[in-house]
Amino acid sequence: MAPRKPGEPEPELEPPAEDAPKPAANAFEELMAPKPKRPPPPSPSPTAAIARRWGGISRDGLGAYLQHPETFPSTRVIYYTDDFVAVHDLYPKASVHTLLLPRKATFSDQHPFDAFLDPAFLTAVKVEAAKLKGFVAKELQRRFGAESAAEARRQAVLDGEVELEGDDEELPPGRDWEAEVKVGIHAHPSMNHLHVHVLSRDMFSPCLKHRRHYNSFNTPFFVELADFPLADDDPRLHPGREQYLRRDMVCWRCGRNFKNHFKSLREHLETEFEEWKRE
Repeated sequence: MAPRKPGEPEPELEPPAEDAPKPAANAFEELMAPKPKRPPPPSPSPTAAIARRWGGISRDGLGAYLQHPETFPSTRVIYYTDDFVAVHDLYPKASVHTLLLPRKATFSDQHPFDAFLDPAFLTAVKVEAAKLKGFVAKELQRRFGAESAAEARRQAVLDGEVELEGDDEELPPGRDWEAEVKVGIHAHPSMNHLHVHVLSRDMFSPCLKHRRHYNSFNTPFFVELADFPLADDDPRLHPGREQYLRRDMVCWRCGRNFKNHFKSLREHLETEFEEWKRE
């Protein structure tokens, strides 16, 4: 190589030719050479943890909501405080189905029958459940108000189509959507963490798949929160003895008995849902 003149840039090193012969591989050296570490598998997301549910799936799935509610979108977590988290049920059994979860382990790890023996805690749950019930009622009004006959005059006034008669006439109240909301717990919960169901009573959902699903919300197996504290001799304290989930399926709206014919009930519920919306 010729000597470099003063001020002349250094020449770039030429890369080795691609077809340059490579040293022969040593099988022993290859075998003993340290293998590259595989990256650890990604940690399951909180949503994935919740998706592993009852029936071979974790009964602790609701715990992710309690620990890190801020990591969930508003489509999943409705709101949270230091004491409670309100969420949309991942597998709703009605058109609007939410859960209220107490966050403190002192209560969240207990069966509701035991936790509700604490008067202060029961009062706090009832206050928070009333708040969530109002949310569900407003969501029902948002979704179905335009189809409801009871909402028609109120909506006409709001739209400017009808004027109030005199300055003293108040805006029509419209439909009582809170009356369409159920609040309670299952006598034998399917998940380990204490949760209160706050849901519309229409029972219209693709996640409603069998008799146990239906009867868990439409027999005394579903214990209304307002009924607590329960008396010591209340039969709902012994749901297995009473066989609530094995009872005939009775339509929540018209009272028709479908016995154990779930497919017929599902078809009927769709009809009832359409009529219920128009009330």
